Amino acid sequence: MDPALAGLLQALALVAALALSHRPLGDYLAHLLTSRRHLRVERGAYRLIGVDADAEQTWTAYLRGVLAFSAVSLLFLYAFQRVQNHLWLSLGFPAVPVATAWNTAVSFVTNTNWQSYAGESTMGHLVQMAGLAVQNFLSAAVGIAVAAALIRGFGRSRTDRVGNFWVDVTRVTLRLLLPVSVVFAVVFVACGMVENLHAVDEVTTLGGGTQAIPGGPVATQEVIKELGTNGGGFYNANSAHPFENPDPLTNWLELYLLLVIAFSLPRTFGTMVGDRRQGYAIVAVMVLFWTASAALLALFEWQHHGSALRAAGAAMEGKEVRFGISASTLFGASTTLTSTGAVNSVHDSYSPLGGGVLLFDMMLGEIAPGGTGSGLYGMLVLAVVAVFVAGLMVGRTPEYLGKKLGGREMKFASLYILTTPAIVLVGTGTAMTFTAERAAMLNSGPHGFSEVLYAFTSAANNNGSAFAGLTATSTWWNTALGLAMLFGRLLPMVFVLALAGSLAAQSPVPATAGTLPTHRPLFVGMLSGVVLIVVGLTYFPALALGPLAEGLHR
Repeated sequence: MDPALAGLLQALALVAALALSHRPLGDYLAHLLTSRRHLRVERGAYRLIGVDADAEQTWTAYLRGVLAFSAVSLLFLYAFQRVQNHLWLSLGFPAVPVATAWNTAVSFVTNTNWQSYAGESTMGHLVQMAGLAVQNFLSAAVGIAVAAALIRGFGRSRTDRVGNFWVDVTRVTLRLLLPVSVVFAVVFVACGMVENLHAVDEVTTLGGGTQAIPGGPVATQEVIKELGTNGGGFYNANSAHPFENPDPLTNWLELYLLLVIAFSLPRTFGTMVGDRRQGYAIVAVMVLFWTASAALLALFEWQHHGSALRAAGAAMEGKEVRFGISASTLFGASTTLTSTGAVNSVHDSYSPLGGGVLLFDMMLGEIAPGGTGSGLYGMLVLAVVAVFVAGLMVGRTPEYLGKKLGGREMKFASLYILTTPAIVLVGTGTAMTFTAERAAMLNSGPHGFSEVLYAFTSAANNNGSAFAGLTATSTWWNTALGLAMLFGRLLPMVFVLALAGSLAAQSPVPATAGTLPTHRPLFVGMLSGVVLIVVGLTYFPALALGPLAEGLHR
């Protein structure tokens, strides 16, 4: 079969599977986040941490829960890495160095999973399982919890309560992430993915030599790596490693897992606010950008510029032969449009314009469909901005879902939009001013600049993928990117929860003839335009210095 046709069929099968999952999973999440019933195991957890599960919280109390939980998680994971040489299943590895431990702890707690280390030669099995994998569950649950608080802000009136953070996190973890992970872990093992507690197996090669093959509990961690849009690989090669991603079937399943929750959450939104058409409008924008990104990325990698590319038939450098162009570009587009960061090919080896698409995907704010929870609340903030812009056009106070969008709400939305670009551009500019930090670039010129821009874009947007040409293992890089990840995760959450509290306190405004319908194609087009304009005006100068300059030069 023609490879391009095979890739198209694979993409269509993925779309069909996601469409079939959209309604049942979205409705289940809505039920999970609104039910008043607590499971026995959940009640035990609430008693253990001293939480009244039936008492809801103000947005400030909810935020304190997010910050306290993140702080405790960060300290625990940092300490866990620093003492790993004294732990069971350490495999003889020493304690993780201070800067690397800090960077890794921040990375996994913020759902970024940026890795400045090689997993198979740095982390013991216990740290991988009880440290990193646990944070994969919890950080994903935190993202969904914050999205749930914002949805409640739209759906409630005349109240200062937006839910209970501890209840939301516990339920999402125990009732959604854990059961799905168990099922798919069994599937992955059946497909040939590694799952054991071996340290190293010595095997004889075809040439008569020996090679050390590291084992580990890979399948159980691979599921939540994708399902929670985390992306941290058990091995340094991530999903390009045959132990993490053996064949095209597991590759397709990984794609499904990393997209399914994010694409289903708009249904949850529509159900919880009492108008499912609103959810359809949001998911339509997400699908539009995802489709465009996947198509453009495939186009730029299939084009045959240069003798090497013509001989290979496509830009095959850095891509696994068992996946090819179509499966690699579909994976690349999906992971950079979500906060996953998993890779099955080397993004640094993509064509200049292909690498530019990957960068642009993250610069969108990873909203199409985005990370678990973070994609939805990012898109809803942009929807608020789109409604506000529409109100300015017709000279009336904007309204969205029966809530007036005044100066207070727009300040929170504006701060949300400006935070990540500020971190990315300031961080990139700072790195480029220091000779030692520029020396970490494998390449000079526009591509070297793209490597640095990609690193800060990935960190601040909590993605975690990288242009491998940048050696970001020094103390400076570990510290700077760790700060970018931390502020890029927590500051937007502050503004989202503040917006949720402001909306929940309002009285409902009845719709009139002048109210903008936010469930029709016109709004889908307006929201798409706002996304493009915001990103274009913010990042275009930086993109012009990097991938665009490189692509036009070639």
